[in-house]
Amino acid sequence: MNAVDVLVVGAGPAGSIAATVLARAGMRVRLLDRARFPRHKLCGDTLNPGTLALLAQLERSGLAPDIHRRVRAGALPITGMVVSGPDGSQVIADYPERVCGLALTRSTLDSVLLEAAAAAGADIVEGVRATAPIVEHGRVRGIDVQSCTTQVWRATHVVIADGRGSRIAASLQLSQFAPAPRRWAFGAYFSGVTGVGDRGEMHLRRDGYIGIAPLPGGLTNVCVVRPLHVRSAPARLDQRAIILATVNRDPWLAARFTSARQESDVSVLGPLAVDSSAAGCPGAVLAGDVAGFVDPMTGDGLRFAIGGGMLAAEALLAEAATGRSAFTVLSRARARAFASKYRFNRALRLLAGSPRALTAMAWLSERWSVPAEMMIRTAGDVQRAHATTALDSRPPGRLQSRAW
Repeated sequence: MNAVDVLVVGAGPAGSIAATVLARAGMRVRLLDRARFPRHKLCGDTLNPGTLALLAQLERSGLAPDIHRRVRAGALPITGMVVSGPDGSQVIADYPERVCGLALTRSTLDSVLLEAAAAAGADIVEGVRATAPIVEHGRVRGIDVQSCTTQVWRATHVVIADGRGSRIAASLQLSQFAPAPRRWAFGAYFSGVTGVGDRGEMHLRRDGYIGIAPLPGGLTNVCVVRPLHVRSAPARLDQRAIILATVNRDPWLAARFTSARQESDVSVLGPLAVDSSAAGCPGAVLAGDVAGFVDPMTGDGLRFAIGGGMLAAEALLAEAATGRSAFTVLSRARARAFASKYRFNRALRLLAGSPRALTAMAWLSERWSVPAEMMIRTAGDVQRAHATTALDSRPPGRLQSRAW
């Protein structure tokens, strides 16, 4: 297959956004994925306000026309969050006026983002697996791909966005599964769950946490995240029944699932945490989960994926324009954009892993809700959403991508 300017490996949110921005900039882009779309992907199925702000800015800039409108068209609004502790006490925090999140399936979101990349001019190739990088004289020059046969695809740059278990990133020694924490996620769709409103829910327990989100069509996304310290541990569980077994023994959730019906198989993902040693290497940059997976408890994964895809594209454009190495540019950009949120996520992750801390937080929240409300608004990136709302009140105009 003919060489291109950029090969983007992985057509999830990070890869599709990177391909869209690069193609709009005039680069020849090929976006490939081992799956065929639409495809199911285990996810909390919610976009927090900060993620929507990124999509709104992409739309306003002209890089992805109608992307924000199309995502909103098939989604339910999320007006806030409910967080409960191990003793059942809960905090409810609503987002400010004109600020919301959205709930929609990942299959719907991924299809919209992939179509945006195709509309921008990216060449989409589905059903092919990237197996190894091509490295020549210390620089990545393409990848080996496998479909019916093994082929060599060459490019000036490669964006590695094929997820936590990326073979490409691992072979370049850029990322690996973190030794701790070792959490696994189990998710499925249910109907008939009662008490589901227009807020996302996060129920912190001593043995993990449970996420609940409303979806269009009367479905409810239910995810259980548990620490499993041995890699083979998930195989020892009854995965088909783990979600219902978890909620049915929960004294504060069981009644809501009395008439619930499981509408899908249970999907499993883990171990969740990923450590990256660098933002890339000569000829390649990372984007999405492979650049550092965020604990799903905060709902930040999609914001980091979409924002990280944008930053990866900017870094490649900077290298093409100035000669500065893209992975160095990207490393600094990611530190500026994400460092404070990574610290927040790590702190929240530690909190969720400490029964004593959870009990203390629940006790405090029952008497003074401000700290928990601030936590929820920080997790949802409400400040970024506020900034975008202010921009939306102005006459339309082209935004600089550096705003992201």
